[in-house]
Amino acid sequence: MTGIPLVALVGNPNAGKSALFNALTGARQKIGNYPGVTVERHAGRLALADGRPVELIDLPGAYSLDPSSPDEEVTRDVVTGAQQGERLPDALVVVIDAANLENHLRFTLQLIALGLPIVVALNMVDLATRDGLELDPDTLARELGVPVVPTVAVRRRGIEELKEAIDGSVTGANIRAIDPGRGDGDEYDTLLNTERARTIARRTIVSETPSRRLNQRIDSVALHPLFGPLLLAGLLFVMFQAVFAWSEAPVGWIEAGQGWLTATADNLLPEGYFRSFIIDGVINGVGSVVVFLPQILILFFFILLLEATGYMTRAAFLMDRLMARFGLSGASFIPLLSSFACAIPGIMATRTIADPKDRLTTILIAPLMTCSARLPVYAIIIAAFIPNSSVGPGIGLQGLVLFGLYISGIVGAMIAALVLRRTVAKGAAASFIMEMPKYQLPLLRDLALGLWQRAWIFLKRAGTIIFVTTIVLWGLLSFPQAPEDSPLSQTEYSIAGRVADGLHVVMAPIGFNEEISLALIPAMAAREVAVSALATTYSIDESDEEQAEQSLTQQLQGQWSLPTALAFLAWFVFAPQCLSTIAVTRRETNSWRWPAFMLAYLFALAYLAAGITYWTAVGFGL
Repeated sequence: MTGIPLVALVGNPNAGKSALFNALTGARQKIGNYPGVTVERHAGRLALADGRPVELIDLPGAYSLDPSSPDEEVTRDVVTGAQQGERLPDALVVVIDAANLENHLRFTLQLIALGLPIVVALNMVDLATRDGLELDPDTLARELGVPVVPTVAVRRRGIEELKEAIDGSVTGANIRAIDPGRGDGDEYDTLLNTERARTIARRTIVSETPSRRLNQRIDSVALHPLFGPLLLAGLLFVMFQAVFAWSEAPVGWIEAGQGWLTATADNLLPEGYFRSFIIDGVINGVGSVVVFLPQILILFFFILLLEATGYMTRAAFLMDRLMARFGLSGASFIPLLSSFACAIPGIMATRTIADPKDRLTTILIAPLMTCSARLPVYAIIIAAFIPNSSVGPGIGLQGLVLFGLYISGIVGAMIAALVLRRTVAKGAAASFIMEMPKYQLPLLRDLALGLWQRAWIFLKRAGTIIFVTTIVLWGLLSFPQAPEDSPLSQTEYSIAGRVADGLHVVMAPIGFNEEISLALIPAMAAREVAVSALATTYSIDESDEEQAEQSLTQQLQGQWSLPTALAFLAWFVFAPQCLSTIAVTRRETNSWRWPAFMLAYLFALAYLAAGITYWTAVGFGL
């Protein structure tokens, strides 16, 4: 060997490589770029015990030698000698997170198969001990056939021992005993590598706490390539079934209270505009949205429960595999998950996504996630037109349809992401890493507090945005007053009716009537306003006695056909979010170009989906 030995630090992301690199090199570092790429190159020098220098490079974190990002390509090319302008390292220091031994060993086995001298730094052993995991470094060394040095880089523990092992690796003093089958191409077989890593990890563990073993047993199912997605789909299915099954009684109580208020106001108030304002605008308008509070709370109960138990992070891990096929990484999962509550915090959460193309794509598809504001719209149409019947043991047809609507939004978002990543946001999917929290029992107090906050936000929204929008709509529907001899109804004669006439020309081909065309306008303020708008619109043309006797569900059943109802559902799967979402998109992208693009493509999707649904349903004679 001539010149200064070259040693490369390599390992999975978040294994503590950078901290170890700093501990070994101190201030003797320099940063540049690898030749031909924009990936940063961190290099430094360490001094061995006898004063001899060693050049050390900190390679980008990687999960395997089959790269899925520019960082991983650089790591692969350096350790195989294919990186332009970079010589092959004389030895590798593989950094392993002691608390995630099995996952990190998969990459370690690939690196050992290359045949280079290797030293394993078993890092963060203090955190593993804290979590109830005790490892035997000597057993790990025997299993791998390479030196293993326990380290705690941030406290500089094991640094001198690691330098001694590096000295031995660059001078040839470390003799590896490798089994005949370990260095051949079979190590690159993912299944064999995974099984070998699991076996070595099991033999290396001296002891672990029962809670850690329980976590591993649960994860063996929850994160299984086959059973994991099935479990996730099952949990989502149960959640949407519960939205209808568990809410039936409390929704009935609220509807009964709404009917009592309508009858009381009818008896106490004299006929005129004020009574119409109270009954048509306030009680029927706002009340038609408040009635869905139990369903929204049930939905959030499941979401909060999954977050508190630690399962939601596992769901992100499972979704990362799927999302990578559509040009996204798991980093997009949390913002998209937040968008199920509301697209506004979901779009704001994209700030954590490092890749700008990934972030832009996530922002543009966030409105396709079915936010809680859509739930009242879905619920009223499903209750009116989908029979409350069973299609199997414990499987209700209404819950199945709701589940299908949520899945349609997700599928639509993934297809949109695929198209966007190949056109306006062209680029490769970025890598993603997350730390799995421990499973734990949720605290009842935290669940109750979370539900109370969601209920307050919903009721506050109903008392402000929905209330104001409904009252404005009531005014537009009530004026001017239709003459007694007019052939037009009050809705048709009003200002709002005349506006709806113009919009109806565009919406009629997809099966929408004038009332729907009218309701779509205030729904831009908030999705759930569509329900209050429909309730107010139908209330204007009916007598007070009819209103007291008929719920909005019954009114829709008498006014709409099934194809129209299905087209209305399809529209809301893809239609743009409220104006606040557009404003947030403008702020986060610092341009009106992308909000305008979002509005255009989402309206086009909604129109096509509603039209296809309507004419398909008509074609089948529904």
